[in-house]
Amino acid sequence: MKMIYLANARIPTEKAHGLQIMKMGEAFKKQGVNLDLVVAKRINNQLESYDPFEYYGLGVKFPLKKLWLIDLVDGGKSFRGLSVPIQNTSFAISAFFYLLFKKADIIYSRDEFSLFFLSFFKKNLALELHTFPQSKIGLYKFIFKRVKKIIVITQKLEDLVVKLGVSKDKIIVCPDGVDLEQFDIKESKKKCRQKLNLPLDKNIILYTGHLFAWKGVYTLAQASEFLSDKELIIFVGGMEYDRDKVKDFIEKNNLKNILFFSHQLPTKIPYFLKAADVLVLPNSAKKKISVEYTSPMKMFEYMAAKRPIVASNLPSIKEIINQDNAALVKPDDPADLALGIKKILTDQLSGERIVDNAFRIVGDYTWQKRAKKILNFIQ
Repeated sequence: MKMIYLANARIPTEKAHGLQIMKMGEAFKKQGVNLDLVVAKRINNQLESYDPFEYYGLGVKFPLKKLWLIDLVDGGKSFRGLSVPIQNTSFAISAFFYLLFKKADIIYSRDEFSLFFLSFFKKNLALELHTFPQSKIGLYKFIFKRVKKIIVITQKLEDLVVKLGVSKDKIIVCPDGVDLEQFDIKESKKKCRQKLNLPLDKNIILYTGHLFAWKGVYTLAQASEFLSDKELIIFVGGMEYDRDKVKDFIEKNNLKNILFFSHQLPTKIPYFLKAADVLVLPNSAKKKISVEYTSPMKMFEYMAAKRPIVASNLPSIKEIINQDNAALVKPDDPADLALGIKKILTDQLSGERIVDNAFRIVGDYTWQKRAKKILNFIQ
C-alpha cells in the first residue's frame, strides 16, 4: 500500500502530536506500507538542528517532505487572531497543490483544512480525529461525507460523529499508544535518579507533558499543600510560557516541594518515569477535550513504565484506566488527589497490584497494533 501521511505540524516538535505522528509513521512502515510523511516547514529554532528520526528514537526511516506555509504563529507575530487561520489555510493550499497529482492508495491526515481542499479532487482520504470543536462543526460535517474512513481516539468522539449521521461502518476507535521497547529500560529507580540528579530520599510524584490548565497541572500543584515535606512533585515538559504561568501560580499561593524540568527528548522520558514513586494524570473536568476527547499518550507511557498511576475519574481516562489499574480521584480536587497519592505510597501491595494490571493491559495499545488495526480497517 502506498500511503501519504499529511500533517500540519513541525517535526520535530516539543508537542505530543509530533511523537504520535512519527511513531505511527514508523508503525505503518513496519507493517509494510510504502509511506511518505508530508509536514509543515515551520520556524522552530529550538529543535531544528535535530534529526527527527533520532530525536524520536525511531528504528526505521521514511521520506519526509516539508511544505511551505505562511508561518506567523511560530514567528511570534499576531494579526488580531488571524495568525492561526492564515497558517492553517496556507498549509492546506500548499498541500493541495503538492498532492493534487501524487499517486497514493490512501492520503491519511489529522488536518481537516487540507482534507477539505483535497476532497474536491481526491476520494482516497482518511481523517484521524482527535478533538471536536463546535466552531468547526460545519467543516466536519462536510468532510465526514467526503472522506473514505474516519479514525477517532475515543468512544465519545465516535458517538459525536455518529450523531451527525455518519455510519458506524465508516468509523473506527483507535486510542493512542506506546512503544513498549522504549520503556523497557534496565536501570533501577535509584540509577535513574542518579542519572537525572534527582534526590534519593524523597517520594517523587511525577507528571510529564504539557502544562495546560485542562490537564490539571494546577490541581497537582495545589495538592502539595496536603502532602508532607518528604514528597516532591516534579513537572517534566511544557512550553516556557505555560511553565512560567504555573510557576507564578505556585509562588502566589506559596506552594512548596515542587520542581520543574523543561522539555526533554522523548528518549529520556522513560528514565524520568522509572525514577518516580507515583505518576499522576490529573486531568480537569472543566473542559470537554479533557472529559470526552483526550487519549493521553502519557497514560500509556505511565502504564508501560511499571509505576503506580493516580488519575482523574473522567470518561475519557476510564476508557482505558479503571480502579483495578490505577487510583482514581475526583478531578479538580487537590485534597482528594493528595489522598490518592498517599494511599499509593502507604499501601505497597495495592501499588504493585495496579502496576501489574496496568502493564498487562498496555500490551494491547502498542503503535504496531494500532497501525495494523487501522490498515485492516482502511483496506
